[in-house]
Amino acid sequence: MYVVKSPLSDADLKTVSEALQGALVDLVDLSLVAKQIHWNVVGPRFRSVHLQLDEVVDTARQHSDTVAERASTLGVSPDGRAATVSQSSGIGKIPEGWVKDVDAVGTLVDALGAVITRMRERVDATGEADPVSQDIFIQISAELEKHHWMFQAENS
Repeated sequence: MYVVKSPLSDADLKTVSEALQGALVDLVDLSLVAKQIHWNVVGPRFRSVHLQLDEVVDTARQHSDTVAERASTLGVSPDGRAATVSQSSGIGKIPEGWVKDVDAVGTLVDALGAVITRMRERVDATGEADPVSQDIFIQISAELEKHHWMFQAENS
């Protein structure tokens, strides 16, 4: 059921809605992963990693709202429920319990890399179908790539 009618064709709307839903799931999961590690990081670099993780959480939450609202704008109901996120996220399993700072950084490098890869695929998929959504994916990719670079530099 569409409450809001999209200006996009049905084919373009399908492409864009799948991209937006996938991005939403990845961003919600990224915020949860970063927060989980934030609560459990230990080691000599605890404070700097702890604070850096909150920056990722803030970025992911901000962009998840943008993505969900874009979906709603196009008449697509966004689904950020826990079950949907756990079934559809591109982020792999993360460690339980306390996480040494070096491992926390490595986990975030991997998680960010997975999300960035999928986000760049969405950039390509939406270029013709909806340049507005594509622009959102480009902006998200740029910010996530900056976080990715900074976390990689932590363990170099």
